[in-house]
Parts: sequence; structure tokens; C-alpha cells
Amino acid sequence: MGSRRTFSRRLGVPGRAGVALFAAGLGLMSPFAAAPASAQTADAPAGTWATPPPLGPGDAPPADSGHPDTTYKKKNECVQRSLGQDVKINFRPWGQDYLQLDRAQQIVRAATGSVGGNQKVAVIDTGVTPHPWFQDRVESGGDYVATPDNGAQPGMQDCDGHGTEVAGIIAGNPKDPQVGFIGVAPDARIVSYRQLSENYAKDDSPQQPSAPPSGGTGAPPSGGESQQPPAGGSSNSQLPPSSGGGTGSGSGTAPQQDNKGDSRDLAKQGTAGTLNTLAQIIRGIADTHRAGVINMSVDHCRPGTAPGDIQEGERKVQAAVRYAADNDIVVVAAAGNVSENCPQNDQADPNKPKSIVTPPWFSDDVLSVGAIQEDGGVAPFSVHGPWVGVAAPGTKIVSLDPAEHSNGLANLTIANGNPSPIQGTSFAAPYVAGVAALVRSMFPHMKARDVVKRLKATAQHPAAPGGRDNFVGYGVIDPVAALTANLPGDTGNLSLPKPVVQEAKLPPADGISSTPMIVALAGTGGGVAALLITLFVMHTIRRNRARSSPPTK
Repeated sequence: MGSRRTFSRRLGVPGRAGVALFAAGLGLMSPFAAAPASAQTADAPAGTWATPPPLGPGDAPPADSGHPDTTYKKKNECVQRSLGQDVKINFRPWGQDYLQLDRAQQIVRAATGSVGGNQKVAVIDTGVTPHPWFQDRVESGGDYVATPDNGAQPGMQDCDGHGTEVAGIIAGNPKDPQVGFIGVAPDARIVSYRQLSENYAKDDSPQQPSAPPSGGTGAPPSGGESQQPPAGGSSNSQLPPSSGGGTGSGSGTAPQQDNKGDSRDLAKQGTAGTLNTLAQIIRGIADTHRAGVINMSVDHCRPGTAPGDIQEGERKVQAAVRYAADNDIVVVAAAGNVSENCPQNDQADPNKPKSIVTPPWFSDDVLSVGAIQEDGGVAPFSVHGPWVGVAAPGTKIVSLDPAEHSNGLANLTIANGNPSPIQGTSFAAPYVAGVAALVRSMFPHMKARDVVKRLKATAQHPAAPGGRDNFVGYGVIDPVAALTANLPGDTGNLSLPKPVVQEAKLPPADGISSTPMIVALAGTGGGVAALLITLFVMHTIRRNRARSSPPTK
């Protein structure tokens, strides 16, 4: 009791309260301990800038019109192949090894007979080129930029190159053991929606000119992120070994990506794509249930203002992602990339962010994905925030070359003849979307919100209170754990272990006889008894002598 009081007084709290506080502190040291409510939802406390205002009774996502909400015209030509040839890239991307995708795919294949073959993933992006390594597993979802000018179905033309790379990480399948690259769910189907493009701009001319013919050089990088495979380059440009992908410099192309990641932004001046059409597409997918997982590597970033402030387009997206999650769809989004217009949230108070990123802001219904680099650290371009849910590899990306008629891979984006690695949270998100598809394939009766909880619970938690922080959320995803872990409260066909009474297995007796101890104790007891009797007798004799002696004079 003394030590407990001393400890409690040092804390400045009463004794019992000190013990309770000490126990709570021990609980927080475990990444699997119950997290505070704010950490469990990955949101900041209510009333902060980082928390979106709640939806009202009248807030509903807009109906899907199936077409752009304004007229766009092409300003740049589409991405082209590097020097007109395929560059062989046979090494395995580090992200595949880091996530142990081979083992995860073996687990799903053994249990279901395929690796995501019964799943569809909607990719809302810059479109998806039907690369041969998709094996006709890409289907048209819709086009909210323009009618493809190459005769392709809506959503199946990717002028920027970004969407094809994203889809390749999810479901690319070379079917060649000599190729190191493979998608996370290589048997899954992709439903492509072209919702954004930096090669198109709003057409303000009174007469709508016909779209220019496809071809030529140059495709601007789909937005600044280390994205689309190479765009650009003249016939004299030389690529480094093991580079690849489309190219294109050409007039009007965007500047090459920098080390900050993607600078693309929805509703950015001079580009195609709005928050309104994003909300429409999400609503349409939920109404038709075209896919069980949505990947959105598209973001809208704006300065943080004050609690309760929200733009009209943001509110529509908020209602749409809530609608999709309520209709059993896993919604995954890139956490966003630092750029000139989207500064890093490195301020002292994390609940008053410099930048608000949509859709990740709506983390109650969206699983937002930050990026890590090869050493496991947080990628410097990955935007921080209380809405970050998990993280995945986002640097040195290898994926399908998005240029038309290409049958190879890309690991660089090229603008104005300058190569840069492909990187960004845009490419971390599809890793998570692919794993979500595998989990849905493995546990077909598991609801979407439970899939998201499973991905968070099995992630490699950071050493932070509640097992999460504002950099990687609940941690880097762990595909093998997500597919095999038995968790409390699991749903679907996942069997939980039954409690078993454990037998107490004490060590055997040492075999030493107890007789000597008994004899010793008996002897000691006898000696004590004899001593007591002797003392009693002596006391009695002295008392009797005292009584018989004559009094002293």
C-alpha cells in the first residue's frame, strides 16, 4: 500500500485513481488494446477543422446522369509509347515483396480456385487502356470527360496514363513467370470510369470543334503525380535502363513530376473533372452494384478553414460515399499528395489542418491510404491527417504501360524528355483496393464495413496511442493477416476458434522423502512441549516455596 500511495502522489492523483491511470497506460502500450473513440474512427474529435460536419436529413447524392456535367475539349494528345518500343522490366517491384503478395495469392487460390476471380473493382480515374495483360477483364463503366475519339467504349481511353497504371496494380496479370510484376488480384475484373483528365479542358468556344484525331506525341502526366508512364520525349531522347512506358513531350504537356508526388486535383482550372461527377459515379455504382470495391485515386485539396465549413461539391461526395458504404461497397481513396496547392499538414495542432482532402476527409465511410517508401518510412509526399486509415507502398512503382498498343510495363513517367519514378498515394490506394477484393473473395458474406475494419485491425500498427497515427493510420496493410486472422466479432463464413479448457501441467514432485522433515518437526515440537512443562514446574515450585517461607523481619 505504501508504494502505491507514493506512486499516486507523484502523479498528483488519489491512490485508486493512480492505479487506474497506471492500468490505462499499460493498456495503451498494446496496439491491440481498445482505442479511444476518436482513434477507432480515425477521425478527430467533433467540432474540429479535421472533422466534416454531419450529413443532414436532406443531404443525398446526386443521381447519375451518365455523362459530363460540362463540355470538354482535348488540349493535348494522348500518352504514347517510349521511343515507339517496349522496354523489358523483369524485376519484381519491392511493394510485392514487402506485402508478401505471393503468399496472400496462394492462400486465396487454394481456398477459392482463383485470385479474386469473383470480384469487380471500379476504378474512377482517367480511364483504363485495355492492355493485353488484363485479358479482356476490363469493362466500360462510363465516361464523364468526353466520348473517346479512338473508337473505344466509354471509359476505355486513357489519355493521361494514370488510370491504367492504377488498374494494373489491382488486376494486371502477365501470366509469364519471367515477369516479376503481377497485380494484387490478378483474376479480378475492372470497371473503368473516366472522370478526370489533364489532357482535356472546359470548352468555352461558341462552336464545339470536332475532337482532334488520336495520335502524335505527348501526353501530359495525368496530373503531376508520379503517374502515367512516360509521356514525352523526342526521337533523340534516351531512357535509362529498365525504364519503360508511354512517353510524350509535345506542346501543352504538364511539367514532369517532382519528388512530392501527384499535384493533380479535381476541379483544377484547365482540366476536366468535378466533384459533382465523382459523386454521381459513386451513386451509380451503388445503385447498380457494378462492383464490390471502389478505388478513387483522385482527390480535391483545399485549405483548412473552420469547423463546419464544407463546399457544395464536397457535401455531394460525402453523401455519395455514405450511400455506397451503406449499400455494401468498400470505398478506397488515395490520401492525397503534397503540392504547391496542397501543403503538408505539419502544423502543431493536427485537428486544424492546413489542407483538407476529399474524399479521404470522410473517413467514416472511406478507407484512405497513405504511402510508404522502400525503407518502410512515410513517403514525404503523402498528406498527413486524422482521416488516414492505412498505408501501402507508393514509390518506385511498376505497372502496365498505358499507351495504346503497348504490351509491356512502365516504371517511369517522362515529360519533356526528363524521366522520373512513378510515385504517389494514387498507387498506394490500389494495393489496398486489391487486398479488399481478395478479402471479399475469401469471405463473400462479410459486409463492406467489416472488410474495412479487418484491414485496419490486421495492419502493422504504428507505436502510437490506440495503434494509429496521422501518418499511416492504423499502419501498413498486411494481406496475409487480413486473409487468415481470426478476430473478435468477425462475420461471414470465418470460423472463430472455440475456447478449450487448458489442463494444469505442474512439474512432477522432486521425489525427496518427507519423513526427515516430519521427524524434525516432531522433535522440535516435543522439545518445545518439554520446555513449557519444565517452566511450568519450576514456576510452581518457586511459588510454593515462597508461601512456606516465614516472613522476613
